Amino acid sequence: MIRVAIAGGTGYTAGELLRLLYGRDDVQVVSVTSTSCAGKKIGEVHRDLLGDIDLEFTEEAETCDVLFLCLGHGLSREYLENHNIPDECRIIDLGNDFRIDNAWRSRNFVYGLTDLNREEISKADSIANPGCFATAIQLGIIPLIKSGVLKDEIHVTAITGATGAGKKLQETTQFNYRSENISVYKPFTHQHLDEIRKTMTALNGGTLPQINFVPMRGDFPRGIFASIYTRVPEGFTQSDADCAFMNCYLSSPFVHVSDEPISMKEVVNTNKCLIHTELHQGYLLIESAIDNLVKGASGQAVENMNLMFGLDETDGLKLKPSAF
Repeated sequence: MIRVAIAGGTGYTAGELLRLLYGRDDVQVVSVTSTSCAGKKIGEVHRDLLGDIDLEFTEEAETCDVLFLCLGHGLSREYLENHNIPDECRIIDLGNDFRIDNAWRSRNFVYGLTDLNREEISKADSIANPGCFATAIQLGIIPLIKSGVLKDEIHVTAITGATGAGKKLQETTQFNYRSENISVYKPFTHQHLDEIRKTMTALNGGTLPQINFVPMRGDFPRGIFASIYTRVPEGFTQSDADCAFMNCYLSSPFVHVSDEPISMKEVVNTNKCLIHTELHQGYLLIESAIDNLVKGASGQAVENMNLMFGLDETDGLKLKPSAF
């Protein structure tokens, strides 16, 4: 039985973790912390869990085998500095604190892009879970790097749902802003670019072409659809692309390469990443779709937990998409 504690339990990623973990025969959620909601029933905050979970939020985490940090970005280091975490307790951070600077005391956080670092994750005691945009984009780029054909600039436009902005109310997450609306934000400067550049540069032997990333807000609650394109070498064919992507993800239970164009709804509420490629006049278009809260956050965190404890990678993650 794996004893799980969650720090920062009121947000979207914590709610998703609870949905994925609660009811598993091999997992016991022992505590969920919240400084603002201590003493409240979890079902009072995560209303969809009303009647399913009898736990109350606490101010402090109980002794556990794995601690999930679901705190605001920049707060994980502060939390670890202010709490005595035993060496034997594994840590999975869903924030951005350890994606670039991965050292904390005697721990080194392994970058938790499961489909790239599976072996390292299985041996790690600490994981820095990737960002949602970073997951969708990198899964679209990795096969090009591994096949040695990534030579030119990468252009990305990706749209995400309102949950990607977190639970704290902002003008751009209100219904009257999001409804029947899309907008660009943080063009060429999005924070996930740093982890993408770091990880993909290392994978590409120390260099990486320019990545031009334009993120967009969408008129839907959850999901990411990324459109990526780059120029490929002369003579590179659609058959070459198919082989590169299929071979790259042969051992990935949740990454599926589709011959047909994909849509975002096919992955919402699942831990899947769907990928489709098309060659157009020397450019390769790559479509990548994930659920930002599952494969882009809590689902990948559970996938990493499974690997860390020697379990089947898919445990608790065989989820049904919403097809209509």
